[in-house]
Amino acid sequence: MASKLPSHAEYVIIGGGIIGLSIAYHLTRLGHRDVLLLERDQLTCGTTWHAAGLVTQLRANETMAKLAQYSAELFRDLENLTGQATGFRQTGSITVAATQDRLEELKRGSSMGRSFGLDVEVISAAEAQRRVPLLDVSDVLGAAWIASDGMTNPIDTARAFAAGARQGGAMILERTPVTRILVEKGRFAGVETSQGTVRAEKAVISTGLWTRNVAADLNWSVPLQAAEHFYVVTEAIPDLPHDLPTIRDMDARVYAKADAGKLLVGFFEPDGKPWGINGIPHDFSFDSLPEDFDHIEPYLSAAIDRMPVLANIGLQLNFNGPESFTPDNRFHLGPSPEIQGLYVASGFNSCGIESSGGAGKVMAEWMSTGLPAGDCWEMDVRRSMPFQRNRRYLYDRTVEAVGNLWTLHLPHKSPKTARNVRVSPLHDRLSAVGANFGESAGWERVQWFGAPGSPNENHATFGRDEWFERSRAEHTATRSGVTLFDQTSFAHILVQGPDALALLQRLSTNDVNGAVGRIVYTPWLNERGGMESDVTIVRIADEEFLVVTAAVQRTRDLAWLRLHAKGAGHVSVADVSSGYTTLSVMGPRSRELLERVSPADFSNEAFPFATAREIEVGYSLALAFRMTFVGELGWELHIPTEQTLGVFDALVAAGADLGLGHAGYVALNTLRLEAVYRDLGSDVGDDDTPLESGLGFTVAWDKRDDFIGRAALEAQRGKPLRRRLVQLAAPDAESLMFGTEPVWRNGSLVGYLRSAGFGHTVGCGIGMGYLTSEAGVTADWLSGGSFEIEIAGERYSAIASLRPFYDAGRSRVKGEWRRVEELITPELVKGLSPSPW
Repeated sequence: MASKLPSHAEYVIIGGGIIGLSIAYHLTRLGHRDVLLLERDQLTCGTTWHAAGLVTQLRANETMAKLAQYSAELFRDLENLTGQATGFRQTGSITVAATQDRLEELKRGSSMGRSFGLDVEVISAAEAQRRVPLLDVSDVLGAAWIASDGMTNPIDTARAFAAGARQGGAMILERTPVTRILVEKGRFAGVETSQGTVRAEKAVISTGLWTRNVAADLNWSVPLQAAEHFYVVTEAIPDLPHDLPTIRDMDARVYAKADAGKLLVGFFEPDGKPWGINGIPHDFSFDSLPEDFDHIEPYLSAAIDRMPVLANIGLQLNFNGPESFTPDNRFHLGPSPEIQGLYVASGFNSCGIESSGGAGKVMAEWMSTGLPAGDCWEMDVRRSMPFQRNRRYLYDRTVEAVGNLWTLHLPHKSPKTARNVRVSPLHDRLSAVGANFGESAGWERVQWFGAPGSPNENHATFGRDEWFERSRAEHTATRSGVTLFDQTSFAHILVQGPDALALLQRLSTNDVNGAVGRIVYTPWLNERGGMESDVTIVRIADEEFLVVTAAVQRTRDLAWLRLHAKGAGHVSVADVSSGYTTLSVMGPRSRELLERVSPADFSNEAFPFATAREIEVGYSLALAFRMTFVGELGWELHIPTEQTLGVFDALVAAGADLGLGHAGYVALNTLRLEAVYRDLGSDVGDDDTPLESGLGFTVAWDKRDDFIGRAALEAQRGKPLRRRLVQLAAPDAESLMFGTEPVWRNGSLVGYLRSAGFGHTVGCGIGMGYLTSEAGVTADWLSGGSFEIEIAGERYSAIASLRPFYDAGRSRVKGEWRRVEELITPELVKGLSPSPW
């Protein structure tokens, strides 16, 4: 007998694939009993049923790796917890490398895995063949072995989640499609179904392939697109080991696993095939797509080369089924930016099975408490931009996204497809002088400058190639002279009204109540003290403030402001980003350049640090901020978009005899690393407090206005912190660092680098990372330890410091002239050989 649809539920889960079922299971584990899951047809009928079921734990960042690690641990125990078998087996996995770049990537991945608590072993080709005799390793240079990886049966695992959820009190209704999501005054209110209406407190959209269109009906951009995914299943192979490790050859675009005495062989081809661009049929259930042998034949041939046994074995099944992919190959988790109480969990890029346990746990905690248990910044759906649900954009990007899962993950890499969506007015000017563009939040941003007319590179390499030398020159020019950075991707948000100050004081740790023209850098915190954002706020009138934030934070920060503006009195919030171009003039000669194009007084007395003035520049007006992100004297010019070219041309003409240069974001990164300026999303996130991050100076403890997160900070105030952001340098390391490298103290793992690069001024690799000590991370603890940084499996001696290695006193920022070599921390100088100067 079918269960009756309730009139009310605390939680509604829309979608009965493995992700939705995992969320239901984990909500009940948290003690919630009023949980309703609605599935339009039958459980697992969309994507789950045809997934390959691989369980791989090494992912691109810590949070994603932790999701997969938790899933593997849960799968091991789920049968005992629910009584439903899952078919999970820990057979291990081998990933082979047939090129030096792939081997380097595997070595770096091995180190990264250790950072995240995962044991990844780099083994020889001979050892790989010993473990998997069916491999041809004649061209293999090495391999990565993960003993705790494995495989599971997707349908049985989903059934186990369903059984556990029902045992915990959840109601699961099949053949009950949601026809409408109800929203009242900006809040989720319930769902209409084919069986009636359910009023509810919170809901999560976990509808897989259908999610983009479900969200778009609510004017919410959740960009993902279905693509065809191919695998074949062989006939029975005599003596195939039951415990055969899963096999990956990423360069050949092939994976394989044992499947009941047969081999399942799948492909992640470089040019994918988007499907259902105009929407997925509502009755698409347990369906497959037409075979396309011509499409997969080159990769099947590569599989035969790697596993010669396939040459003499027939194919029992040639399968094609859809999977959903996102533009950046990262999941979509978290709350709607505009609709309170509504969440999403979709877009798993063929990693949904292995991430289902962790994703379900994260979403259950997020919905239950309002915050994720850890830092989910990389996967937060609020990183998405409105334009990204454009179907042509998604089609073109998805062609590449399928292959990007296994393409070499080289530094500073950007997609090649669906580009030039958002361009600065200076794009053509910069392109003409050799700009190499990367992409961030749809913006074309200069990474470095090559020779004029040189082809655009979408990535760097692991070595010190041309990109390294070009960005070195830009870095050096900024330290010694003056350079221009196009930072038009900044988002600009105008907050106005009699209660604008009160709203910003409530959100900000710093004191925003200053004079007109005062600039304040401040974090915005959640209730646990983690950093939801860090922004620059300038007061441009008594009741008017301009908030400047990073491009990727635009949607999230707008939502944060608008959420808290509700009920905050007379205050308006407007996105004015398209009205501004940002051109940064940086370096010790920046004042000299600006004085040539503007009658304004740029002296320290008339234009002190952290102030803003409207200035004349060329024939135009600009809002000039005396700010820096590179550790040098400098100004940001926030220019009306239509006046940008004239200002740029005036600066270039005036700077000809000053050696004016152009610089990109790779140099910006290495410059800010030397000066220890934190980067949101890399060094600080929603699980990091300002005190842990070395940003205690941004907390105005004595301001009269209370701020969100203050209680959590008070609990840390004045106490030894067991976890702190530390600057580290590796003076002897020849290999470059890019982030995620493990940090060791006296032979024990104590953290990893959140961000890293080569400090061209200090002459060695540098980075920032959170180190942990139960006794507290103090200056004494740092000086009393012997530190190492692990790069691609090799450990190098390191120096750790709570202070910047370059210009710790900020003398250059203040406009005080001192020689660069005088500003480098003496402890670092002792470790450098030879001297960098």
